[in-house]
Amino acid sequence: MIKRDAEISLSHLAKQFKSVAVIGPRQSGKTTLVKAVFPKKPYVNLENPDFRKFVTEDTRGFLSGYPDGAILDEAQRVPELFSYLQQVLDDSDKTGQFILTGSNNFLLQENIAQSLAGRIGLLTIYTKFFTLLRI
Repeated sequence: MIKRDAEISLSHLAKQFKSVAVIGPRQSGKTTLVKAVFPKKPYVNLENPDFRKFVTEDTRGFLSGYPDGAILDEAQRVPELFSYLQQVLDDSDKTGQFILTGSNNFLLQENIAQSLAGRIGLLTIYTKFFTLLRI
């Protein structure tokens, strides 16, 4: 039931906002959730040092490679991304373009508040969506 509720909430936010951030602790199911709800969106893991370096050095070029948006996993790893993302979102009327995930709630929320206010919906995940029960 919790997993289904999170999927519905995420879909609803993506229809209202140009971008959505799913935040919560590590291993809480953020990546699994966003991939399940948006299976056709390109997925980018910013935990990868080589990819992160490319995004940091050419953020505008990186974002131009995803004209219809993407899932940006561990977005807090590239803080400068948020300022560039603001411009991309302002230049479009589409909702649900970029889906961001992040495990560092404080840093991610601070960057969102500064750069993406009014453009992004937030979904916080506190625990795993399912538990294996042995009886």
